[in-house]
Amino acid sequence: MSSFGQALARGLNVRHIRFMALGSAIGTGLFYGSAAAIQAAGPAVLLAYIIGGAAVFLVMRALGEMAVRHPVSGSFGHYASRYLGPFAGFITGWTFAFEMAIVAIADVTAFGIYMGFWFPEVPRWIWILAVIFLIAALNLMRVKVFGETEFWLSIIKVSAIIAMIAGGAAIIVFGFGLPDAANPGLDTLLGSGGFFANGIWGVLASFAVVMFAFGGIETIGITAGEAENPKKAIPAAINTVPVRILLFYVGALSVLMMIFPWEQIDGETSPFVQIFDALGIPAAAHILNAVVITAAISAINSDTFGAGRMMFALARQGQAPAGFARISRHGVPWMTVAVMAAVLLVGVVLNALLPESLFLLIASIATFATVWVWLMILLSHIAMKREIKRQRLPASEFGVPFWPVASYAALGFMVFIVALLGIMPDTRVALIVGVVWIGLLFVAYRLWVRGPGRERAVLADETGVYSENNDVAAKAPAPAG
Repeated sequence: MSSFGQALARGLNVRHIRFMALGSAIGTGLFYGSAAAIQAAGPAVLLAYIIGGAAVFLVMRALGEMAVRHPVSGSFGHYASRYLGPFAGFITGWTFAFEMAIVAIADVTAFGIYMGFWFPEVPRWIWILAVIFLIAALNLMRVKVFGETEFWLSIIKVSAIIAMIAGGAAIIVFGFGLPDAANPGLDTLLGSGGFFANGIWGVLASFAVVMFAFGGIETIGITAGEAENPKKAIPAAINTVPVRILLFYVGALSVLMMIFPWEQIDGETSPFVQIFDALGIPAAAHILNAVVITAAISAINSDTFGAGRMMFALARQGQAPAGFARISRHGVPWMTVAVMAAVLLVGVVLNALLPESLFLLIASIATFATVWVWLMILLSHIAMKREIKRQRLPASEFGVPFWPVASYAALGFMVFIVALLGIMPDTRVALIVGVVWIGLLFVAYRLWVRGPGRERAVLADETGVYSENNDVAAKAPAPAG
């Protein structure tokens, strides 16, 4: 049975939330997409990950400050409505749902590629169809079951990355499995053109995939509505996850490029699998393939969760079909899970039609959506800080470091990434699709959401959800006028 108007069940603790964010952000972008980034930038891709990771950390701190102050379902969609207006909230919420849907299609695409390592004769779409049914089933269970599943899936891939870094370091030191002529270490890393092998332009070209790799980490904010103790869980997750992701990306890719010449990484399969397969280490490639398959399932799981919860929140605000707010007896918005499963079926069709060129196209479009959401998070945070100062409200418990310089620097960087998508020929289509998407949302808002007095009513309702003492049940007065 299902019903309208019920609250989501709270069942996520600190470790669930921490590993859910890892599940979304350490997945296809690292295990598969990193090949495209390496091809573009060479060893300097490490610098791109460091710069991108630093900017994303500032976005996460901005989101964390708002989530601790206002722990509600829908998170940054609510904050955009609260501080920038209902239309900004509408665009932010739907663009995040779009981002998660596109990223999930990229993830199921990668899943099909990974399965092809073992079963090259089986059409990719068959594996994708199977994983869609699995993910739908997991997302219809109680949120605590979902959290536990995501925790263990993430544990597997995080442990594998750590083991791979340690094993790779041993190969570099002792030369296990390498030919006699090999010279692992900095000589291999820098031996094909130096650190900036493809110049600064190559580094810039890699940013589309690099930023895609970090996409989904903002799911931490979505969990606020289902966290058992948001004021404890959100800061704990935010303070550790971005740093860990940065270390995993930079550490893992450094080791890989010290073992295997970067220009030979071809993107036919996961670079991790390719390298250990080429080294002839018994069963290592098969073990790693199992790990990247686990990582893909984990990422699809988190993507489906994030998109579903955002659509639920939009429905509660009157900005999505009312059916999206239906809650199952397990406290889960089942209708949004069904919608995401249907969207993922599009991935089956696309993989049947465009098996070779699909990943980079999807990654570029997802990068636009991801960066747009991050832009709105930063703008909402800046507006919140101005309101706090203007109304002399109590300071935040979990503030952004180096405010305001850091926040404006992150904002400028995100604008730069959007412009970069349009400059680079391979990613220009992403900017075109993004602009069309925003235009469609504008038309949809004018036709179906905004009506006489409706926009003000939505904003008043949004404002009523918040209070400055973190008691989300308290009703603040609606704005005058």
